[in-house]
Amino acid sequence: MSKYELVIYWSNEDNAFIVEVPELPGCMADGATYQEAVANAERVIGEWVETAMNLGRSIPEPRGRLLYA
Repeated sequence: MSKYELVIYWSNEDNAFIVEVPELPGCMADGATYQEAVANAERVIGEWVETAMNLGRSIPEPRGRLLYA
């Protein structure tokens, strides 16, 4: 399980749950169910990181949850 923030929402246009990974530019996934969307996001995160490593690009560290005072 990755430690990157996931933004998950329902898209009427796509008729699917959409998952965005804000810390990894362009990293998105979808799924017919919430669970499927999260599982697909985990796979895509792994592929994103692997591709970045192969290209010699930096990989952002997960920031974790931001706390507000």
